[in-house]
Amino acid sequence: MDKISRFGVSVETELLKRFDELIKKAGYPTRSEAIRDLIRERLVEEEWKNPEKETIGILGIVYDHEIRELTENLNRIQHQYIHTIVSSTHIHLDHHNCLEVIVMKGKSAVVKAVSDKLLSTRSVKHGKLLMTTTGKDID
Repeated sequence: MDKISRFGVSVETELLKRFDELIKKAGYPTRSEAIRDLIRERLVEEEWKNPEKETIGILGIVYDHEIRELTENLNRIQHQYIHTIVSSTHIHLDHHNCLEVIVMKGKSAVVKAVSDKLLSTRSVKHGKLLMTTTGKDID
């Protein structure tokens, strides 16, 4: 384990009260662990600002698989980026709607571009990119 540093923070009483309520709901055992996670979150955001940084993206898209040529279009885009897409999982939500979860690894600019292409494909109902880290530079 790395060396631990202690520091003091001045916070308005009401703000701290609200923070304590929030972290209690989330199940954090201590303020310190919650603050560590906030710091890590900000560091990951910074990683994504560097277009050359290797990152991980998890894209979820919802669509109606019966829309003509949609599945083929989504597959064609994914095949164009075979070196970025690590895995995909197809989940049947009901008789018409499907959820596809696509895991990508690569430079943040490329992961964003692939996500944008898939999300903007005609007839995709909804989608969201979760941007995370490889963990190499985060303790």
